[in-house]
Amino acid sequence: MDDLVTAALTAAKERGRDVADVPLTAIASAAGISRSTLLRRLGGSRAPLDEAVRRTGVDPGGRPPVRERAIEAAGRLVAERGLAGVTLDAVADRAGCSLPSLHTVFEGRDGLIAAVFLQYGPLPDLEALAADPPVGLEATVRALHRTFAAALVRDPRVVPAMFADLFGRPDGPASRILETHLPRMLDGISRLLLPHIEAGRLRPLPLPVLTQLMFGPLINHLVLRPALEPLLGSDLPSVEETVELFADAFLRAVALPAAESGEDDTP
Repeated sequence: MDDLVTAALTAAKERGRDVADVPLTAIASAAGISRSTLLRRLGGSRAPLDEAVRRTGVDPGGRPPVRERAIEAAGRLVAERGLAGVTLDAVADRAGCSLPSLHTVFEGRDGLIAAVFLQYGPLPDLEALAADPPVGLEATVRALHRTFAAALVRDPRVVPAMFADLFGRPDGPASRILETHLPRMLDGISRLLLPHIEAGRLRPLPLPVLTQLMFGPLINHLVLRPALEPLLGSDLPSVEETVELFADAFLRAVALPAAESGEDDTP
């Protein structure tokens, strides 16, 4: 079987496809045998070949790639158990892949958790927003609040679990992810807010402080909201209303009056 596995991997690499998507004729050719001989050695089905390939640590394919399955599985586990409860063994079991595959794709647990954050966190949407910024300070602030709120309420609730880990274990994996991705996040926020600071529409506070003023109350509320909803019921505004209220409060706190800034509200 080892020679057939080698032939299958070679044929897959040459075609840039998963093993499961490579025709048996091509695998037989790479092995130097006929298709009928290959089928006879496999017992009439390619399933034993796919299983042998999987035992080498390579996913034969025929379903979503290991990366996609692992990120989805890990995201669900993070939301259910928190970061501390997520192991590569648990992810491999839920994703239906091997441990060697996870190590190959993500280079370890931290790499997997970082990929989960990129998938479910605010960074991709923030960078897209910075690449095509809204017109005006108010629209920019509201768009930023909605972007971060979307990440905080997104299912699975990965971002709240990240904050819980960050507050509980300052030297844990969430801290390492923050260390890696915070510069990109601050760069995106800076590209959106700095033009308004330079134009005198926004108080010239240090960017980290400005960022905390903007997102601190929002994060606190949305992380606690699942616990508050059963207690407060209809007294609690909807998520959409709450996001707008926090955006209004931020603008009242740090936006400069038009007369003081001497500018209209355009970029």
